[in-house]
Amino acid sequence: MLLDRVTSTVSDGAAALKVLVRTGIVSPVRPDRLIGMTASFTKWGSTPAAAYAMGTARDPGRLAVIDERESVTYAEVDQRSTAVAHELMNRGVKAGDAVALLARNSAQFIVAQVAISKVGADILYLNTGFGAPQLKDVVASEKAAAIIADEEFLPLIDEAAGELPRLVAWTDTSSSGPDTVAGAAHSNPTASLPSPGREGRHVILTSGTTGRPKGAARSAPSALSGLIELVAVLEAIPYRARGVTMLAAPAFHAWGMANLMIGMMLQTTFVTSRKFSPAGTLELIAKHRADTLAAVPVMLQRILDLSEDERGKHGTSSLRIAALSGSALPPTLANKFMDEFGDVIYSLYGSTEVSYVSVAGPRDLREAPGSAGRLVRGVKVRLVDDDDNDVPVGQTGRIFAGSALVFEGYTSGEDKARLDGLTSTGDVGRFGDDGRLYVEGRDDDMIVSGGENVFPAEVEDLLHQHPDVADAAVVGVDDERFGQALVAHVVLRNGASAQPDELRAHVKKSLANYKVPRDIVLHDELPRNETGKILKRELADKKDG
Repeated sequence: MLLDRVTSTVSDGAAALKVLVRTGIVSPVRPDRLIGMTASFTKWGSTPAAAYAMGTARDPGRLAVIDERESVTYAEVDQRSTAVAHELMNRGVKAGDAVALLARNSAQFIVAQVAISKVGADILYLNTGFGAPQLKDVVASEKAAAIIADEEFLPLIDEAAGELPRLVAWTDTSSSGPDTVAGAAHSNPTASLPSPGREGRHVILTSGTTGRPKGAARSAPSALSGLIELVAVLEAIPYRARGVTMLAAPAFHAWGMANLMIGMMLQTTFVTSRKFSPAGTLELIAKHRADTLAAVPVMLQRILDLSEDERGKHGTSSLRIAALSGSALPPTLANKFMDEFGDVIYSLYGSTEVSYVSVAGPRDLREAPGSAGRLVRGVKVRLVDDDDNDVPVGQTGRIFAGSALVFEGYTSGEDKARLDGLTSTGDVGRFGDDGRLYVEGRDDDMIVSGGENVFPAEVEDLLHQHPDVADAAVVGVDDERFGQALVAHVVLRNGASAQPDELRAHVKKSLANYKVPRDIVLHDELPRNETGKILKRELADKKDG
């Protein structure tokens, strides 16, 4: 049976079984419900459609998602998505097409996602921060056959993709007209659809922080590899079945989508809001007794920026996990958050292309601040020099990684650098004597100043340790004397008064002279994309605040 294959494939079968039991995946189920769950999986495969059909078979009345407007059960997601799938097919969408999804977190996002998978179409996740040129470029390059979007983005679609058939997801006035997801859910049949004969792919766009966003395609994993992947992640991050997750990370982003997919398999109840609010997030965690917060690191910083009184208004004792990814986690931020909210942070290192690589749990973050933790079970990593030779422990090399999730390459036909079946993360790092992985920065972020190699992360981490610093980013700029020089862009905490010379002196106390920024520029805020990554390309040419 499948469970036997999983436990024999994972290097420690007893540990794998223990994980499945601990999380509640392996638990008693009524025979009739088990038959329904098995039939759903057989029909829909490893897709969102299967997850919600299986959830319906097991516990149809369980809440699937709670947003600002409504609470929707697993059965309702299953029924609504079937009706929306009928509407998509009525508008010409067929298996193998790509349907763009431009929406913020909501029940409508999930219904749309499941509906697209029932058609057998690929889901193209669009960044809500796109402008018209980016949207037009991506929709054309990915050959989208239709688009589902929130009402706020309709003017953008009119400008960039006006010819595409469309459905409106979130509407600002609770509208359920014929061109909306809600309207389609009420006006179309809900009788079960036949299997489309293919499992649609998830096409996630790279962040575009260093250039044009590219579509990274990932097919649904086989039953075996999907369960192996789930066990590996659950061993590193102690999610539990049938829990409550506050989904703050954008669902269109790889990390938000990963939490959605894991949660679907665990029959999680998702609590979400369309736009992140630090106080609102704490309020929702307390109200719904959420055990998990899925977020990006900058969201934790914004929570800590609230006044002590504001943070103390909400009881968050239910929180067991703050699952983070998407950008670097400053060590000082991790420790400050855990000092107040408990040892709950699990920071996943990975990328859109390679998925997961390692996880730093509370112990890692306490004992080895700045580490990316230990490799997730089943992940293979090589650190190599410029000639693709393995580097010894303690030395820095380019990071290549691979797991049960296979990156198929970009939809444009381009590819990431590969090495013996492993894919480049685009980062450089080292293994410590403690067995942990330490990521030192992007391969293309390295700054050569006076012949010395400098990775910005080390300087940024030190700046974050200054009590007056709320945010920091370091970039390289042309310099006649040294070739390149470091410029630090800094945001001070409210009421702080540190000056550039003081901050430079702070760095100089701990680092070599060539790592001390030539200039420090103060800002009210740093430019970030929708997933919290700092847009360093926008800082590179800035000479003043």
